[in-house]
Amino acid sequence: MAEFSKEELEGAHKAISSSIRKIEKVRVTLSQKEPLPKAQLTLASRNLNAFRLAIALIELELSR
Repeated sequence: MAEFSKEELEGAHKAISSSIRKIEKVRVTLSQKEPLPKAQLTLASRNLNAFRLAIALIELELSR
């Protein structure tokens, strides 16, 4: 596995957290549209899950 500095991990955490907030807003907007854009909602949900996993792994690495 690649080695990352604390600063790199903190920067990635900040960027991913920002992306999570933006995707959550997009998901709310998409869920209010007619007809319901199922593919885009599914993609947004999968991206949120992936980003949340990445945040958890970054936090685990920072706690070491």
